[in-house]
Amino acid sequence: MSGLADRRILVTGASGSVGSAVAAALAGDNEVWGLARFSRPGSAEEAAASGIRPVVADLADLDPSVLPAVDLVLHFAVDMFTEPDFERAHRHNVEPAAVLLDHYRDVEAFLHCSSTVVYEADPRPRREDAPLGDYLRHFYPTYSISKIAAEAVVRTVARLHGVPVTIARLNVPYGDTTGMPTMQLEAILAGEPVVVHPEFPDVFAPIHLDDMVRTLPALLGAATVPATIVNWGGDEPVGVVEWSEHMAALLGREAVIVRSEGAIKGMCPDVTVLRELVGGPVCTIGWREGMRRMVEAATATAR
Repeated sequence: MSGLADRRILVTGASGSVGSAVAAALAGDNEVWGLARFSRPGSAEEAAASGIRPVVADLADLDPSVLPAVDLVLHFAVDMFTEPDFERAHRHNVEPAAVLLDHYRDVEAFLHCSSTVVYEADPRPRREDAPLGDYLRHFYPTYSISKIAAEAVVRTVARLHGVPVTIARLNVPYGDTTGMPTMQLEAILAGEPVVVHPEFPDVFAPIHLDDMVRTLPALLGAATVPATIVNWGGDEPVGVVEWSEHMAALLGREAVIVRSEGAIKGMCPDVTVLRELVGGPVCTIGWREGMRRMVEAATATAR
């Protein structure tokens, strides 16, 4: 499934929804180390049970001596919070990337998972050379800025040390039980409204976790000095209203749509570069199929 085999791989953020899924998917054919705080009781044991070798550490205060020898680094760790605490954002989201790159200056490839939140809000699909901006400030005051800063750090340290890097700007990752669409599904199940912006398009490019794992070899293979930058999203642009109505119909319900200026604006990346790297369509799981699986998982849990 992964397209990677017999490699030593470090995955940071291995207790998060994306990092844990990627690490578990790779663990069947590789020696996978998962670095995270593992602060939830039992989470390190769960990681070990899925074949991941836990490294319990806090990237904001990392002792490099705990880091294992690896061939590849996948840096997914991120700290999201609603306070305008830029000191915390830099300690948790910016500086760790420099520490990791400095330590792993001899790896074959380093994947830095960034986000399309680095782009300036715009209703048009965003290419990799589109203007950057503080897109998510009204939700997470430090997130877009710290992601932009982290990219700058990664690019600089990678160039200084000659580390092949890919910076992948992730859009909307989701799986059977995780991701942004689960918020709309939970609202539908609870009989609550789905909130979207009244004027700005609500369109994104969701990508299933299975397809994220499938595209990893191409992303790692594209790592260069200077860093390769690529949008990481699905082939099918789709709006929150459309996917909410799809999930509601599968449940035999109706999605109640409410429009508010406080809702998140859409951010749809152009994935032409990713398609070229993959050599064809990005997704094997279309959003309709992926969200059908999400609905089935939610209803099975409720029974």
